[in-house]
Amino acid sequence: MLGAIGLDDAQEAAYRALVGLGAAEVVDLSHRLGRPDEETVGILRRLERHGLVAQSSAGSGRWVAAPPNVALGALLTQQRHGLEQAEMAAALLAQEYRAEAAEPSVHDLVEVVTGASAVTHRFAQLQLGAEKEVCALVTGSPMVVSGMENTAEERAVERGVRFRVVIEREVISGPNGIVEITAALSRDEEVRVVDRVPTKLVVADRSLAMVPLGRNSAGPAALVVHGSGLLDSLMSLFESVWREALPIRLDPDGAPEEESPDGPDAVDLRILSLLLAGLTDASAAKQLDLGLRTVQRRVKRLMELADVTTRLQLGWHAYERGWVARTPD
Repeated sequence: MLGAIGLDDAQEAAYRALVGLGAAEVVDLSHRLGRPDEETVGILRRLERHGLVAQSSAGSGRWVAAPPNVALGALLTQQRHGLEQAEMAAALLAQEYRAEAAEPSVHDLVEVVTGASAVTHRFAQLQLGAEKEVCALVTGSPMVVSGMENTAEERAVERGVRFRVVIEREVISGPNGIVEITAALSRDEEVRVVDRVPTKLVVADRSLAMVPLGRNSAGPAALVVHGSGLLDSLMSLFESVWREALPIRLDPDGAPEEESPDGPDAVDLRILSLLLAGLTDASAAKQLDLGLRTVQRRVKRLMELADVTTRLQLGWHAYERGWVARTPD
């Protein structure tokens, strides 16, 4: 808990123990911490340099804890000052970078990243550096990072970054496909599906993109594309795939499912046929091996599509629109 101000676990444990005791001999503190006396003395010396403990005037082997509100407050102030200095330095560096990037050399518009470690690091960096939006095309065969391993994505979402992701259908049937999609939807990411995406792609804030190059003797490789006509083309590619893809959402049972197109799909039509034949929602659900809430949700959506308020009206509109055929007299 106190690692943020520079204390390791051993130092924090020693300081907490000494705060609880007020003062203690090295022997007693060593016994409480389960460490040799020499190691405990070393820990106390380091805490002394932080101003958290001091040797008691009562004896050379006795140590006392400094008041936490005073000692820790001073360390927190130092830490804040250090962070402020780092923020100022980052802002200055960003300003210099923007000035240099105003008219970048054509050779600086594309980076080639090779090796699994380098590709993984750059992939995480791209997501963690995003401020507004990350767009991605995902295939069923990740190059170096699977969805389960992509912790940078979770951290970016927590900061309020919007994620728009198009997956190819193969991802759903993958080993962890349903788990990964459910987790993404639970984080309010927007996920859509198509039969196949043209390439793996990640774009951050429409200013930086990453596309794979496949593998070579050095391992996986990828291109990192900075602001340019090529980046604009990659973003246009994503948007065209996004428009054609079907949204995925969580059904009432918490499982991911594709949203239907503008009209009823084959499952909707089977549900309608069974209901018009006189079956109850529960019977239709059992007949089609669906959940009851799934059937009810689909019927509600069909009513919205038909712009009706009753199921009787829905049946009439279903015949009028040709969704189901009338039974011959």
